[in-house]
Amino acid sequence: MANRIPEEKVEQVRSAVNIADFIGQYVQLKKAGKNLFGLCPFHEERTPSFSVNEQKQIFHCFSCGRGGNVFSFIMDLENLSFPEAVVKVADFGHIDLPASYTAQSQPAAPKDQQQADLLKLYSDSAKMYQHILVNTELGEPALKYLHERGLDDETIKTFGIGYAPANQLLLDFFKEHQTDYQLLRQSGLFIENQAGDLRDRFVDRVLFPIKDASGRVIAFSGRILKKSPNEPKYLNSPETKLFNKRSVLFNFDLARSPIRQQKSVVLFEGFMDVIAAYRSGIQNGVASMGTSLTDEQIYMLERVTDTLYVCYDSDMPGQKATDRALKLLGGNSRLNLGVIQMPDRMDPDEYLRAQGQEKFVQVFEDGKQTPTAFEMQYLKHDLNLQNTPDQLTYLQAVLQQLAQLSSSVEQDLYLNQLVAEFDLDKDDLKQQLRSLVGQQAVRRGGGHSDETQVAPPPAPAPLGPPPATVDGSTNSGPLSRVEKAERLLLYRLLNDHDVWLRVMAIAGFHFVHDSYQQILVYAEAYFKTHNQFDLGNFTDFMTDSDLQPVVTSLEFMDVANESSKEEIADLVNVIMNQQPLVEQINSKKAELMAAKQIGNRDLVQQLTLALIDLYRQQQQVQRADN
Repeated sequence: MANRIPEEKVEQVRSAVNIADFIGQYVQLKKAGKNLFGLCPFHEERTPSFSVNEQKQIFHCFSCGRGGNVFSFIMDLENLSFPEAVVKVADFGHIDLPASYTAQSQPAAPKDQQQADLLKLYSDSAKMYQHILVNTELGEPALKYLHERGLDDETIKTFGIGYAPANQLLLDFFKEHQTDYQLLRQSGLFIENQAGDLRDRFVDRVLFPIKDASGRVIAFSGRILKKSPNEPKYLNSPETKLFNKRSVLFNFDLARSPIRQQKSVVLFEGFMDVIAAYRSGIQNGVASMGTSLTDEQIYMLERVTDTLYVCYDSDMPGQKATDRALKLLGGNSRLNLGVIQMPDRMDPDEYLRAQGQEKFVQVFEDGKQTPTAFEMQYLKHDLNLQNTPDQLTYLQAVLQQLAQLSSSVEQDLYLNQLVAEFDLDKDDLKQQLRSLVGQQAVRRGGGHSDETQVAPPPAPAPLGPPPATVDGSTNSGPLSRVEKAERLLLYRLLNDHDVWLRVMAIAGFHFVHDSYQQILVYAEAYFKTHNQFDLGNFTDFMTDSDLQPVVTSLEFMDVANESSKEEIADLVNVIMNQQPLVEQINSKKAELMAAKQIGNRDLVQQLTLALIDLYRQQQQVQRADN
């Protein structure tokens, strides 16, 4: 029987790992004031509102309200149990935990049982398919094919590549284990005929597991071994409860850490290109599940890097795909873009096998292009630059591209290239470019410009938190005076033990809002066994995970370091006196309505006078507030 991870061991792990370093694996963080900000991993946003406070070792999103410490971050992000989260953070910090503690970790608790069953189904399928590939005679042709493509056994193991044989085995395997028929139907691993009979979806195909950001298998992509005019070269799993191709990037689970280290990501066209690059040491590569990136995939990448290089095939279809990708990304992302081109019209996998690892890696070091440099080459296709009309067409198209650049230095660099290539007068080119810039400015409503340089794009919105509500989410209106008082007083109670002792000695004190009162109850229990408040420890102490972001949102308030007896007295007075006044008014109004209904005139008069007095008191309080 595994032992419960003791509090001192949890504290050791938490203290040894900087929350900013850990979260930095998942979110690109930038300093803004005393905190770090980035794009929230829990919801899609364009203005960073996800904040990390290194001093207090907490995070909080001022938009969606999520918050907590390093453990709650990974628990929420990857749906882990608390022991699993401790183990994962300990592993990041190279902290050894005794087997008696780590053995307690259970598989991540999924959102529902069906999701858990599907994940288990795909995990078992991936293991079976890889076993067939590596250890059986049935898999020998597929294994030979992969070896001929340059994949060694270690690479096959790293990516979990398997083989679905021609004689279908998967259905029989699950039937033998008495797997639920409805689960098999919903898994996407099988094809169902009109009679309701199932058969394996993948037959005689090399299978590449598709994994989510946590590294769990959620789908497959199968490459056919024997070409057939009636079969697609690649066959992907259909969309299921686990798999939405718009939200998945191949190899993102393995590439995320290298992307962070390299500060860039390489977007490849196919799985084999990603794998070829990976085994050559280029490990920050991913591939989309379709012909173009989706908004969801773009956002995944924006969270972890500023820079993306497109590395598609260098033949004409690949060039067209690169052009589409640059236009899509240029209009829909915050990423700095570049292009990496393989020589000789090859795709990356072909070039590696033809030229070897050294030359392959050299392309990634020396072959980077700007989007403009790529476009200048791409615009030449279908043109004969030996004749004048095509030359003019080309020059006009290139100048249109240069007119969109915000850097006059970059414009000048490309103008020099045109002068050298076509033996033109640079002043003539600059004059025409200036005219195009002016036309674009007019179309944008900015009037005519005499400057060659295009005005830079608007600066991004400043990093920083919008107003927060009780749970830290974006607030549609101002907080009430009572709630402001509750938030400040709770902050003081937790962080100043003298305030705690004074307020807890007040007979009948309690918060108005339930969430604050529940935190107070947790704090009472916490201080019975802890002499000093520690935010990270306290958030773990609370068993209600919904309250963690409430506590962390308090720590992001802009308040004075020191409190005073007068401040605390004012806060208590607002909480204990103002809200009861509202409740008394509502109670008297209800009594008055009942008295009118039964026709009791004396009681109506009495209650009306009492209600007037309460309103008068309320107005006095409001005037005092103003």
